[in-house]
Amino acid sequence: MSDATFTRPDLTTFAGLDDLGLVVTGQLLKPDRAVLACRVLEPDDWCKRCGCHGVPRDTVTRQLAHEPFGWRPTTLLLTIRRYRCTECSHVWRQDTTAAAEPRAKISRAGLRWGLVAIVVGHLSMSRVAEGLAVSWNTANDAVLAEGQRLLIADPTRLDGVRVLGVDEHVWRHTRRGDKYVTVIIDLTPVRDGTGPSRLLDVVEGRSKAAFKDWLEQRDQAWRDGIEAVAMDGFAGFKTATTEELPEAVTVMDPFHVIRLAGDALDECRRRVQQELHGHRGRKGDPLYSARRTLHTGADLLTDRQHERLDRLFAGDEHVQVEVTWGIYQRMIHAYRDPDRAGGRTEMRSVIDALTEGVPGPLVELRKLGRTLARRASDVLAYFDRPRTSNGPTEAVNGRLEHLRGLALGFRNITHYIARALLEAGGFRPQLHPGL
Repeated sequence: MSDATFTRPDLTTFAGLDDLGLVVTGQLLKPDRAVLACRVLEPDDWCKRCGCHGVPRDTVTRQLAHEPFGWRPTTLLLTIRRYRCTECSHVWRQDTTAAAEPRAKISRAGLRWGLVAIVVGHLSMSRVAEGLAVSWNTANDAVLAEGQRLLIADPTRLDGVRVLGVDEHVWRHTRRGDKYVTVIIDLTPVRDGTGPSRLLDVVEGRSKAAFKDWLEQRDQAWRDGIEAVAMDGFAGFKTATTEELPEAVTVMDPFHVIRLAGDALDECRRRVQQELHGHRGRKGDPLYSARRTLHTGADLLTDRQHERLDRLFAGDEHVQVEVTWGIYQRMIHAYRDPDRAGGRTEMRSVIDALTEGVPGPLVELRKLGRTLARRASDVLAYFDRPRTSNGPTEAVNGRLEHLRGLALGFRNITHYIARALLEAGGFRPQLHPGL
């Protein structure tokens, strides 16, 4: 600090009122807030109707919530001069649009603070309203409108997208059932290794029509630039992509492929458990005790887990589980193979093995084989396009789950979509260049 140049104290500059066209004339510190008396800097004494000079008539006051300092709410008390035209008798007020929108209750600096608090600080809207000393509805309407204008409505927001991720997401739990939305993610930064994924949009519903309609709303040049779409096993997303993005490659996400195999393993284990013991798994049953070990990759098993599996597969009674577990491990090994060509060959071998000659009793593997055969090109496409997976999409889903808990649920889908985009839309660098 020895080389710093200090200037005289200036409350106008300290409170950031220079850009608002205001100057501080007084201050009042209350236990619950600070009030700054301000006046408008520019006179604005020319008539907007006839262009003649006006004379001061009287003054009015206007209150604006401003960004807090030290978490103490700050209120601006503006003294606004009114003029009367000497020719046409028109009466008008000084222009305060630099400080706030007409009829707004929050200053532009306060809106900026609230937007940064939501996007960068991940605060709840209740905390933002508390910091501004306004009602929740006032803060929510103003901050979301500012976010829509400044960030979400940016016409260049979708530029440069070449890889999409699409998945479903539960946005609200009700007594009438879960409410679903479709989330569309930009996976281009992840594929290129330049940054994290970002949320592009949230569409109400989880159907082919929901995703197809969203794609139809994009211009043809943008759609032609999409190279790949990562998705789960839902056929609706696949059909919508094929119809609207015929040149794009559909990639079935490794997470969902492995989950299909894991579900087959669980179903086989439960079926064998019922056939052998006549009841579901209980504490002490070998199959039940090994349920988590069976889902662990073979290269990550501890010595104790190896011993548990050796005991489980020592006899012939659990041979169906052993065969299903073997397929599950081969699929994991294919995705973990550092050689993409080798992993693709292994996965192709697994699909072929499940398509041809699976014994009738292994109903779970036969079902898995039909699914993989139907989506074989999508499953194998991943090995030609590394990092094109829905893993980042699931990460965004997790952030939206956190947002829903932070807000204690959402009743309004429009508010939820706006908050979701501000939360995970990748806007932090625009508001805070250092992030």
